[in-house]
Amino acid sequence: DPDSGENGLLLYSLVNNQMNAFDIDENTGQVFTVAVAGKVGTFNLEVQAADQGTRKLTAQTTVTVTVDSSSGNNIVVVVLNQKINVVERNIPGIKRLLEDKLSWKVYVIDIHSNELERKARSSIDVTYMEIIAFDEKNNEVPAEDLKRKLREQNSDIEMELEKIFSTSVTAAIEEPPAESATPELIATIVLGVLLACTLIAFLAYIVFSTKRNRKYNPENLVKKQAEIVEGIDNPYAADKNGSLKGLGKLECVND
Repeated sequence: DPDSGENGLLLYSLVNNQMNAFDIDENTGQVFTVAVAGKVGTFNLEVQAADQGTRKLTAQTTVTVTVDSSSGNNIVVVVLNQKINVVERNIPGIKRLLEDKLSWKVYVIDIHSNELERKARSSIDVTYMEIIAFDEKNNEVPAEDLKRKLREQNSDIEMELEKIFSTSVTAAIEEPPAESATPELIATIVLGVLLACTLIAFLAYIVFSTKRNRKYNPENLVKKQAEIVEGIDNPYAADKNGSLKGLGKLECVND
């Protein structure tokens, strides 16, 4: 816009963005992703620029965005100690810098901060930048190779980033947290423990019942009663060793 002052100030917006997968920086016109996970294909975004004159003039154009089927396994997250809105304004320079240092084609997949509120975009001094690299044969560079090269070039990258941001910049690689047990795994473990306890209790019941049945078996009771009766009727009956049974009992009776 050739106008000067407020009349020449352009603000950018997305027209009829029904997907809510993209957003735009109203001051720079830079389009960035918000949520494209699981989305593959070509998306056409209508971008509008409007000046701030008394009678606002507008212009529109179509921006075509292609989301490829790249697996998320090779995406590397670089953490910059800069506000997200500042990083967004300098993405082209960051991209050129990384491609120069890594000698690979680099794409910025997403930029985000820990804050979910849009109003906090300029208040957090940490920005997470997701990148992916492709080699000269247009094959994805494995994440470990990308991380290794980023670490090797870290000093040079940070030095060049200072020139872009005009301040001291640190660029660190975010390592994913150790995978915690999933709810399904926890449920499986708990169920296994419960089944084991039930089995042990069942086996203990069987053993106890078997011993009890043997102790109170009618045949054993009859046998014991017969031995008692035999001892009373014939106090002089001999046992297996030939000794008299019930002799002590007889003497007591005689007394």
